Amino acid sequence: MEEFQQNTVSAIADITSAERVAFYKKTYSYVALAVLSFILVEIIFFQIPFLLEFALSLTQGWTWLLLLGAFMWVTRYAEKMALTSHDRNKQYLALGIYVVAEAFIFIPLLYIAMYYAGDGGFEIINQALILTISLFAGLSAIVLVTKKDFSFLRSALTVGFFIAIGLIVAGVLFGFNLGLWFSVGMIVLASGSILYQTSQMMHKYSEDQYVAAALGLFASFMLLFWYILSILSRR
Repeated sequence: MEEFQQNTVSAIADITSAERVAFYKKTYSYVALAVLSFILVEIIFFQIPFLLEFALSLTQGWTWLLLLGAFMWVTRYAEKMALTSHDRNKQYLALGIYVVAEAFIFIPLLYIAMYYAGDGGFEIINQALILTISLFAGLSAIVLVTKKDFSFLRSALTVGFFIAIGLIVAGVLFGFNLGLWFSVGMIVLASGSILYQTSQMMHKYSEDQYVAAALGLFASFMLLFWYILSILSRR
């Protein structure tokens, strides 16, 4: 995931306490809005048979790698748009683009959870969402309470994501299942990403970049949700 870094304007840490609290409220409000929008878009997607079949057809072999590659490109594009532009409309557009991209790539995983788990499918999804929200809130609270700068995690996260991408590509090329421990490792990586993104929100952003900050946090939230849901779906 592309990390956000602000170098040209004053950091959020340099403004008054009241302004900082207002910034945090706006950021987490947009994270919540992004999650609700994701759910709404996902519901709409599942009502379109052609789109559903198309998404499911992309889950095998090279097509899955192409889908992941396209998703990573969209992620990079949306993050860059949100970060570099001080035009609020462009920031909203970037967040909207990313929400739609997440909703599309989640179709196969949610389909598996709902249709292969039978009556317990929605229960599994609800459990995964509750666990994700709880862990996300706990990790965010650690940073907000301690005010610790977790920027040192950047190198480790970069290496971890490159290793994960390499394993995913190898799994597709050589036809092996990455298994439970890969998902556990990705949960650890996503947790580190939440710590890092929350720290970036506190120390690196400018006051008008709450949408960009929300996008970074939402991306980490969805990564965590993906692998928690993957583990629960294995049951």
